[in-house]
Amino acid sequence: MKERCLRLNVRAFIFMVMALTLLLGSGAFKVSFAKNSVPDSFAELAAREGTAAVNISTTKTVKTSRSFSPFQGKDMRDFFGDEFFKHFFGGEPEGTMKQRSLGSGFVVSDDGYILTNNHVVADADEIQVTFSENEKYEAKIIGRDEKTDIALIKIDIDKKITAVKLGDSDKLRIGDWVVAIGNPFGLGNTVTAGIVSAKGRIIGAGPYDNFIQTDASINPGNSGGPLFNLEGEVVGINTAIVAPTGGNVGIGFAIPINMAKSVMSQLKEKGKVVRGWIGVTIQTITSALKEKFELEELEGALVAEVTENSPAEKAGLQRGDVIVSFDGKKVKNMQLLPSIVAETPVGKEVEVLVVRKGEKKKLTLEVGELKEKTTTAGKIAPEKEEKLGLTVQELTPELAESLSIEDEEGVVISGVTRGSPAYEAGLRRGDLILEIENEPVKDMGDYREIIKKTSSKKQLLMVIMREGHTSYVVLTKENE
Repeated sequence: MKERCLRLNVRAFIFMVMALTLLLGSGAFKVSFAKNSVPDSFAELAAREGTAAVNISTTKTVKTSRSFSPFQGKDMRDFFGDEFFKHFFGGEPEGTMKQRSLGSGFVVSDDGYILTNNHVVADADEIQVTFSENEKYEAKIIGRDEKTDIALIKIDIDKKITAVKLGDSDKLRIGDWVVAIGNPFGLGNTVTAGIVSAKGRIIGAGPYDNFIQTDASINPGNSGGPLFNLEGEVVGINTAIVAPTGGNVGIGFAIPINMAKSVMSQLKEKGKVVRGWIGVTIQTITSALKEKFELEELEGALVAEVTENSPAEKAGLQRGDVIVSFDGKKVKNMQLLPSIVAETPVGKEVEVLVVRKGEKKKLTLEVGELKEKTTTAGKIAPEKEEKLGLTVQELTPELAESLSIEDEEGVVISGVTRGSPAYEAGLRRGDLILEIENEPVKDMGDYREIIKKTSSKKQLLMVIMREGHTSYVVLTKENE
């Protein structure tokens, strides 16, 4: 009986294997298998999209103090002439030289518009675009945006050329396959593949950092080139690498194409980028701030300052509000908000969801236009050390003038002891203390009184002003 059961089980197993083989051979699982496995090849994608990826070479004249020879003084040059020194010692006349660089780009419309990085074409005297078929064209700059490192250039061409299809970078998932095409080290169109390693990377490149990280090989010369998904859509612009050895180490960064779309359309229409502005200074919510503001999550952007007569002030935003949603987009962290606001059309009315004293509140504001401004700060003299590792003093008219502070009250930090609670909290000389534990600090009398009243508290919530902008700081006292 046992032998008969064993034979039946073996037959059942063989039948199951045969059935599964037939199903796989018929293609019943073809789509599911393809989506979750390593692609057989990227050859078709590379052949189809490679023609839209271009090499960009630029030339610009830069100033230099290079010498031609030990005898190249002005009198000698005047006597023999620059051509004499150029012939015997090489190079351009002293004071200028030609600087050449290489990069990549990709065609975004069939009439010759090409997207690339700003740093590839910035200040170039000449821009030459080379296609995979070795066709060469002179290009001109339509517009550049330094803050996002995006530039739009154009070639004059009497025929339609192949353009890429722009995808949706928001749909990218960590682990998705991507393909980079570019001009590494001037070698010409080169194809590399990898995966999306991370999203939303902040690398300190600019105020709107939101990079895609990939391990697809990116090297010098790849800048400005396209990053494709497996559908052949551009999802990013290859921009930067971590290169401790000078070459690729598996960490590259691309600008999300969704950010580039808005910038590109404005560069094409206006030659520049107009950004949204609401008039707030924001900061990251730390664990200490989360506890002080009684927040449920480490999410959102904490409003540290509201500009007078700004859209934010008119809408009722207040210092201490935590912005968790803007125009229907969730603000997971402080770094996301500037990009979201900047990409919002000027004049648009948007809904802003904030958390104020533990309760959610909806506000409506009209987005304004961002205008650049600069602030300066002067030096102040140090003073005697006081509690918490701080040295503070009255805000005199002279100090206010040197720090470019107008119509403000408070006490000035004139010294911070390295390693002290104040230093660890990020306080620095020149900061103006405006509030401690939600109580205004108008002068030294207020400061001493509040410090005395709060002597039993382990943490102090402060509002400070630095270079014209306010922010929250949590000072944690040392264990006594």
